Amino acid sequence: MKNKKTILIIFLLVVIVQLFVPFQMIWKQEDTLNTGKIVKFQCEPIDPNDPFRGKYITLSFKEREITVQNSKDWNSNETIFAKIITSKEGFAKIKSISKTEPTDDSTYIKLKIDYVSNYNNENKIFLNLPFNRFYMNENKAENAEQVYAETIIDTTKIAYAEIAVKKGNTVIKDVLVDGVSVKNLAKSNK
Repeated sequence: MKNKKTILIIFLLVVIVQLFVPFQMIWKQEDTLNTGKIVKFQCEPIDPNDPFRGKYITLSFKEREITVQNSKDWNSNETIFAKIITSKEGFAKIKSISKTEPTDDSTYIKLKIDYVSNYNNENKIFLNLPFNRFYMNENKAENAEQVYAETIIDTTKIAYAEIAVKKGNTVIKDVLVDGVSVKNLAKSNK
């Protein structure tokens, strides 16, 4: 009888742990969306045609590199923290990067270094931003990808992603073209 109680208790603990991890991930995402600071990263054109990518819009951003004093201090795939400021145009700019998490109340994101370059004596770090996929309902994603690709090539239009940022965590809130959600543009383009 005691053996059955022990097995039942262990089973319940395993179930609780298995449920805790996904609920914690969901809560973290929702908390960032609901209480994080919204910043806008300006998008740039990419080749949207990849049949193996699934049901999302692939995003590429203008703000993905930073000049540093010495490129030898940084390594590819290294986790870093980037402080974000807002430009006069209203878009996010990377102010500085650090190997340690900021302790002040600044807006920052946790990300990885894609690669380090020292070309023509310019020390640059290219960043791997953690928000390059905007997932959508699979019935709308293909049309939204098409609308996004068409509008991003048009230099008269401005495309950007609204990113919720809180304590280094990031979640894409929406992708907009000239202030209109790509979801609405995809509906009207059907």
